[in-house]
Amino acid sequence: MNKVLSAQHITKNYGKKQVLHDVSIDIEPGIIYGLIGRNGAGKTTLLSILTAQNTWDTGTVTYGDAPVWENAAALADICFSRELSPMMMFGENTYKVRDYLKAAATYYPYWDEAYAQRLVQRFGLETKKRISKLSKGMLSMVTIILALASRAPITILDEPVAGLDVVAREDFYKLLLEDYTETGRTFVISTHIIEEAANVFEKVIVMKDGAIAEVAETESFVGSFSFMTGKDEDVAAVCARLGSSKVLHTEHFGRQTGAALRVPPRQAQAAAEGRNVDISPVNLQKAFVYLAGEREDAPC
Repeated sequence: MNKVLSAQHITKNYGKKQVLHDVSIDIEPGIIYGLIGRNGAGKTTLLSILTAQNTWDTGTVTYGDAPVWENAAALADICFSRELSPMMMFGENTYKVRDYLKAAATYYPYWDEAYAQRLVQRFGLETKKRISKLSKGMLSMVTIILALASRAPITILDEPVAGLDVVAREDFYKLLLEDYTETGRTFVISTHIIEEAANVFEKVIVMKDGAIAEVAETESFVGSFSFMTGKDEDVAAVCARLGSSKVLHTEHFGRQTGAALRVPPRQAQAAAEGRNVDISPVNLQKAFVYLAGEREDAPC
């Protein structure tokens, strides 16, 4: 339970295209991580490599200092639950929900059958139903049940709430926190629906263009950004005081300018002394957008 899942200097190529560039990350025990990044940033590829479901070209992946690849003992501690497809190579996915549950019970040594059945009842899943006949929301529920009931010390979920409505998403995060409180296991959650999970993630891993842009505690990461609005000349003066490297994004509306800053609100307030500007904090989603997006019109 106290082992670190570690990837060091990973590169991955698909043909002539390199999709992961010298990626290094340590997944420490007992933490809920949020993995965020734009489409194509390399999130799913990285997760599949961490869990030995995909090969890589250079670098190492270890769990407790032992290689993950073809290591049954290491893989027994890791669950990677990703979206199920209603289609297979030669037609519809005719397996039933109960087939996936039975397979999971065989594969995962920590499998909690009683918990799985409670979740089935909670979500109202029909276990005799074929995967191809499930709605997108029900498909998401199956992947969530497989992940949570696995009780794996390291549990990784790739877009678990993509098919869920807002009520079901709230329920999922409640279940996740209840499980985490009970077991203390490690979770890594990749999602595009960021702000709803902001209070769940203890740390965030930000990916951009096939590389790790940042790993930080969520509160300190969000707290390192601020947004400033005011007249063009006032905003420009504050930006000049801070330096262009601290200005991530600017936008103009009339004679007003808005600027996203990579400084805490208190530091921005100090730099804005004597200038008529408003400084406000940002949320996790905005912080990610400013960091992972293009530096539009910056510096101001």
